[in-house]
Amino acid sequence: MSPIAPDDPATRDYTDAQVTDLIRELQDKGTKFGLLWGSARTNGTVNGHTLVNFGNAPVSTVLNLLALIEEARPWES
Repeated sequence: MSPIAPDDPATRDYTDAQVTDLIRELQDKGTKFGLLWGSARTNGTVNGHTLVNFGNAPVSTVLNLLALIEEARPWES
């Protein structure tokens, strides 16, 4: 899968509630890989793109991290 660019128009369709669910999924799935962002939450928008508050990352960062976790599943111990 190709990474999603921060300015990908498709990311504009995500609501705060959907991004919050993605953050929870990232927290659940990412813990075993050392991805720990207990305080991550949505943090407004810039140019129509929802930001995630772990350094004001765009939602594409969350989606890309989830994709990487899925790709790593075959190597889980």
